Amino acid sequence: MARSAQKIPAGTAGGPAQPAASQQQRTKADPTLLYVIKQVELAARARLDDIFRPIGMTALQYTALTVLERHPDLSSAQLARNSFVTAQTMADMVRSLEERGLVERHRDAADRRRLVLALTGEGRALLGRYRGRVAALEERMLSGLSAEQAAELRRGLAVCRVNLADR
Repeated sequence: MARSAQKIPAGTAGGPAQPAASQQQRTKADPTLLYVIKQVELAARARLDDIFRPIGMTALQYTALTVLERHPDLSSAQLARNSFVTAQTMADMVRSLEERGLVERHRDAADRRRLVLALTGEGRALLGRYRGRVAALEERMLSGLSAEQAAELRRGLAVCRVNLADR
C-alpha cells in the first residue's frame, strides 16, 4: 500500500516537531516506521551478503570498503563508527581485509603517530567490479517508486539520520 510522500513540518522555535500526519493516523496493526526501516536494513544486508558470499566477503566488509572509498585515511576506530560496528569487530575485519590486499595501513601525513587505513588498488578494483550489482540491488529496492519519490525518500532518511545523530 503506497502512501503519498508528505513534508514533515519542522518544530516551532523552541518546541518539539509535530508528528507526521501518517504517524498520527497509524493504527495498532501497522508496524512502526522504526520496525519497517530495520526490516529494510536486514533485507538489504541479506541481499548484499548473497552478492559477496561467493568471494568470501560480507556486507559489513563491503560497507567498510565503501566508507574508505568515500573517506580515505580513517583510523580503525573512525572506520568502525562509520561502518556501524564495534571497534573489536572492525579490528578483526581490517585484519581480514588487509590479508586479502584490499586495505592497507599507513602513517597519517598530518600526524605521523597515527595509523590510518586506505583502500589498495585491489580494493578499488573490487568495488568497481561489484558496483553494478549493488546498483541493481538498490534499483530493485526502489522499484515501484518514481525518481521523485526515491529522491524524497533519500532526503527524508538523511533528515532522520541527522535527527538521531549523537555527534
